[in-house]
Amino acid sequence: MTDNDAYKGYKGEALSTLKNFNALVWSDVNIYTEQGKFTGLILPRSETADPYHIVLKLRTGYNIGIEAKKITNIEITGRKEAHYKIPEKEFPYDPKKPRVKLFGTGGTIASRLDYRTGAVIPAFSPGELYGSVPELADICNLETEKLYGVFSENMGPEQWIGTAKAIGEEIAKGVQGIVIGHGTDTMHHTAAILSFMVQNSPVPIVMVGSQRSSDRPSSDAALNLMHSVKTAADSDIAEVMVCMFGPTSDMYGLLHQGTRVRKMHSSYRSTFRTIGDIPIAMVNREKITPLRTDYKRRRSDKDVIINTAFEERVSIVYYYPNMKPDIIESLIENDYKGIVIAGTGLGHVNKPLYPALKKAKEKNIAVYMTVQTLWGYVQMYVYDTGRDMMELGVVPTANMLPEVAYMKLCWALGQSNDLEKVNEIMLTPIANDITDREPSNGYLIFQGGIPEVEEFISRYRK
Repeated sequence: MTDNDAYKGYKGEALSTLKNFNALVWSDVNIYTEQGKFTGLILPRSETADPYHIVLKLRTGYNIGIEAKKITNIEITGRKEAHYKIPEKEFPYDPKKPRVKLFGTGGTIASRLDYRTGAVIPAFSPGELYGSVPELADICNLETEKLYGVFSENMGPEQWIGTAKAIGEEIAKGVQGIVIGHGTDTMHHTAAILSFMVQNSPVPIVMVGSQRSSDRPSSDAALNLMHSVKTAADSDIAEVMVCMFGPTSDMYGLLHQGTRVRKMHSSYRSTFRTIGDIPIAMVNREKITPLRTDYKRRRSDKDVIINTAFEERVSIVYYYPNMKPDIIESLIENDYKGIVIAGTGLGHVNKPLYPALKKAKEKNIAVYMTVQTLWGYVQMYVYDTGRDMMELGVVPTANMLPEVAYMKLCWALGQSNDLEKVNEIMLTPIANDITDREPSNGYLIFQGGIPEVEEFISRYRK
């Protein structure tokens, strides 16, 4: 066995430590360090990994990195090479069950990690998904198609337009529901643009992802997939939605409207929240429970409006104190057509930006104001600063979320350069992107430590 096979991916100090204790990759070991003892399986590393850490898969299924210089001893208890081959079975067809189409854009909603190479192996064909999540066969007849294979931060106009067109084609073929597997980081951006590009859908369009990879014991991938497919197959909600965990436990998922949802935590499984309203519904493996009644209903026709207009030269600017006007001026000089500002409070920026905003108006650049508080409405009539900015051409967007306003402005400018027409499109609600009011239970942020809050969450903490 060569060093490359025995110590796959290791180099530098980490490689020297493994050789010193004759600990090969795939060895079951007890590693003793200054911080204590760690038991698990030594995993290979990728070629780009640093030379200072040894990676161990603990008995819990989680991976940790241990700094080589802190290791005092490695005790070898066995060796076993892991092969994470995805089982594949023929997906059964049942003429009584609805047909659901699953599009993939690059998220690893149902996958396994190949520890021989460090690469993620996607489970995406119907047979692979059936082998990984056999419960799907109880719900529908599933068809899959890989549209793209990109990380969610690399999603852009090409992918958004292509996905919208693919949705239209499937609806024309009579599909009963559509699921879109997507990375979670920018899923709310894609949900927003699809809400504008795909209108009047007769079937559910459900976006789904996973916060934790499928090889981890706490993965949300399988349940999210079951919940999203259940929604696409059986729900009467014909909207663009995001389906992810509700609480951090496995109790149920939530269906969020595509223009009112946002990722709010970097790692929690319950990261997606409806902002300024309540979710459309709860979903588990047995049933879908609507939380509101004002959603668009499933229909039996195939009529859908696909409008993929898109202007790329639009920017979103997060205002901060002492912001300099050259931020706005650089967008003007680079021929941007639209700017969305996430302003402070009711929608404010400092006075040094005013000349740049005036220049943007003179250049026929569309400028819209949102609030960085996320909850609440832009109210530019309250203070002189707001009224001054409206005189400079800045248009308030009510309670539209900043990312939603950005996506809608890209879409609106793709259809017209006439700012009056753009303004009409921007301020006309299309998919609940602007609401008449925010319900009192649409703004809930609990503060831990307060007795009544602690008493409440103790009933649900798992």
